[in-house]
Amino acid sequence: MTRTIRFTLNGEKVAAAVAAHQTIVEVLRDSFDLFGARESCAQGLCGCCTVLVDDTAVSGCLYLAAFVDGKSVTTVEQLAVDGILSPVQEAFLEAGATQCGFCTPGFVLMASQLLKEHPDPDDDEIRHYLSGNLCRCAAYPEIVKAVKLAAGKMRART
Repeated sequence: MTRTIRFTLNGEKVAAAVAAHQTIVEVLRDSFDLFGARESCAQGLCGCCTVLVDDTAVSGCLYLAAFVDGKSVTTVEQLAVDGILSPVQEAFLEAGATQCGFCTPGFVLMASQLLKEHPDPDDDEIRHYLSGNLCRCAAYPEIVKAVKLAAGKMRART
């Protein structure tokens, strides 16, 4: 049995038929071909599945799709505009913070949120804010460097 939900996805009004058990990550992948949020641990512990629901980060592997009805969902795919990378995406590439790339979308989305809230975070603030995201390649020093680099890029653009 399915029901139709309506929500805003990356700035566009959309609708999807969802089963009661489907998570938002499954719906993003299966109905909208958005593959940035990835299920890895299926327990909400690694951050690979991070999406924003009404500007709040959620673990997409646990968040039921039905709960986004009437809400706004932001995925990492929204960060690049017209093929131009966001400052955070640029910084992750420049700092070598991508390693295998599996966790990168979750880190990039969370780092973008961090910099909205705290435009000039120190290393400890960065580590604390991103503590819900795990990198199995252990690129943590590069990730912290990338966030600081992105903060500088964003300050330079304003």
